[in-house]
Amino acid sequence: MRILIVNDDGIRSPGLISLAKMAVQLGEVWVVAPDNQCSAMSQRISVFGSIHVREVPDFPVRDARAWSISGSPADCVKVALSYVMKEKPDVVFSGINNGYNVGVDILYSGTVGAAIEALVNGIPAIAFSNKTNDDQRVSERYLLPIAKDLLTREIEPWAIWNVNFPACDPDEIKGILEDRVPAKKSYYETIYTPVGSGEIPGDPLPGAAEAAAYAQNSEKVTAAAAEAGTPDMIPDDPRTKAGLAMNGGGDADSGLLDGTAETENDTGTGHGAASGAQMNHTAASAELALSSIAATDAEEGSDMKATFDGYISIGKVKSALLEA
Repeated sequence: MRILIVNDDGIRSPGLISLAKMAVQLGEVWVVAPDNQCSAMSQRISVFGSIHVREVPDFPVRDARAWSISGSPADCVKVALSYVMKEKPDVVFSGINNGYNVGVDILYSGTVGAAIEALVNGIPAIAFSNKTNDDQRVSERYLLPIAKDLLTREIEPWAIWNVNFPACDPDEIKGILEDRVPAKKSYYETIYTPVGSGEIPGDPLPGAAEAAAYAQNSEKVTAAAAEAGTPDMIPDDPRTKAGLAMNGGGDADSGLLDGTAETENDTGTGHGAASGAQMNHTAASAELALSSIAATDAEEGSDMKATFDGYISIGKVKSALLEA
């Protein structure tokens, strides 16, 4: 069996390494992963510029052939099929993600997005996620038997398997619940807090530390390349930084949000006044710190509820566009 492994947490992710260690027991393994943190990219692909592809000779799973790319998780699948692999894989494993992929968060998931990209290319896929890759005890025990079982099952060509592992003592797992449907809510509620406004509520979003480290390194590389006069060294795929810069908008006093600048007023100045107001307006800006609050409950029968109750969740994610 020829297996392609991809993820969204990056080539050095502990979850990716664990998945590769398991997969080499099943067949020939190829790993193509982003060179940095790429969470929440869904099925985004690169269409401009270039993608840097590098072999990773020091990948810690000796029997796996590993490559990193400067693109998205879905790019990993496309680059693997078009450039890295000489033959098409029999299956794509995506993960193991650092954080659940349940509920509405599935729509944003780069892990799931890469698995769906495999379906687009006619390849079956399984997405694997841990509550946190800091505690992989449950996935270490159950990953191989679950993978072996799912590989023997028939599944619609427009659907992937989606597996989520709780973080706890493996002896405390209550079992495996199948046919779980996505919860009708997000597991992670993102909190946007203006920087400097006080204490930031919630916890860091999964992958925040990795994204910040990449951003800091990119800034150093960019500065060094500019100073050395070698612009080809400058990263051409900027990544998310710790804060989100937002430009544009306005305030109620500016006349741009309350509608007065866009409508004719009683003095008859009309659109001329609007143009003047817009020309004199200084765009507002803000830096927002990102954090999250995790859900604690969900509806019965859902993937999220299963993990909350101490079960491994197995369900399907379907693509309506690919459905026959």
